[in-house]
Amino acid sequence: MGEPPAVAPRAFDPPYLAPGAAAPRFAPGAVVRVKRGAAPGHMRTPWYLRGRTGRVERVCGHFANPEELAYRRDGEPVLPLYRVRFALADLWGDGDGDTIDAEIFEHWLEPGDAP
Repeated sequence: MGEPPAVAPRAFDPPYLAPGAAAPRFAPGAVVRVKRGAAPGHMRTPWYLRGRTGRVERVCGHFANPEELAYRRDGEPVLPLYRVRFALADLWGDGDGDTIDAEIFEHWLEPGDAP
């Protein structure tokens, strides 16, 4: 696999932070990997990204957990949501420099160098 695609540096706008919520774990530009595990029930994270490495393009803010909302729960605690950029070549073997962005909640991400 190649190096995750570069992203332009962006500042995170603090008003998107939910009051009292934990600060986002990953900053724009951080290399992250989507966890491979499967959780029972509703999952918002695409299977084709499981185990793949990308780069955080931006922190979108804090949002209710849709995996909890799907079961009529309150979605608490709110979770940081990230836009992560992946090289198409790393996903499907071709792509000639093309990328795909996906919005992924923090609990599905780990550092890109995690074992």
